[in-house]
Amino acid sequence: MLFASQPFLLVFLPVVLGLYYAVAASRAARQGVVIGASLVFYGLWDWRFVPFLLGLTGFNQLVAMAWGRTRWRGWLWSGVWCNLGVLFGFKYMDWLVGVVFQVLGRAHTPWPVILPLGLSFFVFQKISYLVDLGRGQARVYRLADFVEFVTFFPQLVAGPIVRHNELIPQFDASPRNGHMWANLGQGGLLVLVGLGKKAGLADTLGDVCTPVFAAAASGHAPGLGAAWLAAVAYMLQIYFDFSGYSDMAIGMALMMGIRLPFNFNAPYRAVSVRDFWRRWHMTLSRFLRDYLYIPLGGNRCKPARQVCNVMVTMALAGVWHGAGWTFVLWGLLHGAALAVAHVWERAGMSMHRLAGQALTLLFVLLTWVVFRAGSLPVAGRVLAGMTGAHGMGLAPARHPLVLALAAVMALVGPASQQVVLEHIRPTPWLAVGAGVAFVLLIFLIGGRPPEPFIYFQF
Repeated sequence: MLFASQPFLLVFLPVVLGLYYAVAASRAARQGVVIGASLVFYGLWDWRFVPFLLGLTGFNQLVAMAWGRTRWRGWLWSGVWCNLGVLFGFKYMDWLVGVVFQVLGRAHTPWPVILPLGLSFFVFQKISYLVDLGRGQARVYRLADFVEFVTFFPQLVAGPIVRHNELIPQFDASPRNGHMWANLGQGGLLVLVGLGKKAGLADTLGDVCTPVFAAAASGHAPGLGAAWLAAVAYMLQIYFDFSGYSDMAIGMALMMGIRLPFNFNAPYRAVSVRDFWRRWHMTLSRFLRDYLYIPLGGNRCKPARQVCNVMVTMALAGVWHGAGWTFVLWGLLHGAALAVAHVWERAGMSMHRLAGQALTLLFVLLTWVVFRAGSLPVAGRVLAGMTGAHGMGLAPARHPLVLALAAVMALVGPASQQVVLEHIRPTPWLAVGAGVAFVLLIFLIGGRPPEPFIYFQF
């Protein structure tokens, strides 16, 4: 089931919220509603993976309990490696076998492996929990609390990547409190903003860039205009698609009295690559920093070692997104840029803010082409087209008003959470406008096939 679908918005979410508030006085009943709704939500995508989700959750709980009784770190290490093994088996094994067969000059028939929805996200949650147990930064939770944490449907599929100590303590508080109406109003508005980003902008922008990348995948070399238009459209699409999902997830949780960490902060206004990663998918950046970069040594070492730490971290960040050389290259490019930024900073050099923003935006744009392309040859064709190597190709832009609006919002506008939670005050006219916008978006998503969020594939 998709967030941006009529059944979810008109049936599932209202029913769940109604049940949740109807039993608000009982902690156990609220927990039952959340777990039950989350399993239904996940199962409506593919019921075959519900036992898998519960089994992996139960395994991690058993590991945590065994560590709690014995304090033997071997339990935690075995749990971490088993989680990584599951992720590797589902997501990377088939690709690596194909690479080996290609090197050997043999044909490889892809295995019929279906990636469980949200696998990367909830595996990272479990790993962070086991690591925090070993660091003394977590306690062994009750099974029901741990299941509720892992399956909490607003963030189950594509994040934000929430830590146990950010979410589980909030389950104790009843949503019926002095902030209830503010939470419902602001959360509902965030859901509306996210829906507008997804249905009104991202899906439309996909109509602009998808044909160009599809043509490049079939061997067609795009001209200058088509290549640049596709690159810009995709840069905007992936931002509004994923930040739209994050807004909806944060908004739905807030309507239940739960606050999730923010995931985006106007990333295309970044003035450096380091600044970009402080603003883009912030919970992933935080995870990579705390559980990979800092344990490797971070920046508390010699410059050469720090460069190595950055490259390894970002290469794994690329691989986390998917099995393919394009993701590896995308991660390495960002790692190299971050390494250069560290060297630049250590040398005491500086750059004008506008120049930094322009250079960062261009770098991010070009690397998004690599990220979007299904293979390195496809990326090469589009990037070559952007240099004019295949002619001008100045075709008229589709949806120019949507493209212009998206660009202005991404480059000028503030973060949506900041606007909704800090600047907007409830008024009758705002409620009327929000209601009208919601109805229009409901009609819009009902008039075309549903488009899954981009990050569902990761």
